[in-house]
Amino acid sequence: MFRCGIAYPRCRWIVPLLLLFAIIFDIIAIAATSGWIEDEEGKSHYSSMWEQCRGINGNWDCKTLMEYPWAQAVAALMIIGLLILIVAFIIACVGLCCSLNLTLMPLIGVMCIIVVVLQIIALIIYPVKFNEGLFEGHYYYTWAYGFGWGATILCIGCAVLFCCLPRYEDELSGLAKTKYLYPSA
Repeated sequence: MFRCGIAYPRCRWIVPLLLLFAIIFDIIAIAATSGWIEDEEGKSHYSSMWEQCRGINGNWDCKTLMEYPWAQAVAALMIIGLLILIVAFIIACVGLCCSLNLTLMPLIGVMCIIVVVLQIIALIIYPVKFNEGLFEGHYYYTWAYGFGWGATILCIGCAVLFCCLPRYEDELSGLAKTKYLYPSA
C-alpha cells in the first residue's frame, strides 16, 4: 500500500533555498528601475526606490529621491536587510548543508526576524511618504514593490522554520524512524 511520510532531511536543502529566493526577490526589488509605483495610465509618472520620473511621449525627466530623508531611510533599511539576509544564507548553508549544526538555527531565525522588521518598516514608509509629498492622482504598486513584500513574507516563513528546526534533530540527521501520515493496511 502507498504510505506518505515527511522527509525531514529534505529540509536541510529546502530551507536555505527559500533564503536564496528571498535574497533574489530583495535584489529585484532594490535594483528595479521601472518603478515601485506608477500612475494610473503608466505613461506620465513613476517612482522607484531611487528616483521618480515624469514625462510625456517618451520624454522623461528623472530626479533622484535620495534628496529626501525618508527615501534614504527606505534604501538603507532595504540594503541592510539584504546584507543580513545574505549572512543568514551563508550561515544556513554552513549549518545545514555542509554539516548539521542546529545550534546556529535560532540565530538564523533571529536574523530573519530582524530582516522582516527592517523591510516592513521600509515597505510602509515608502508609500506613506510618497503619498504625502509626490502624490498626484491615482497610482498602482508595481511588481518590483511586490517582490519586496515577497522577500519579507519568505523571511517570515524562514524565521518560523529556523526556530522550529532544532526540535527535529534526529529527523534531520536521518537517525529517527520515519513517521508515516497514513499507516499501511
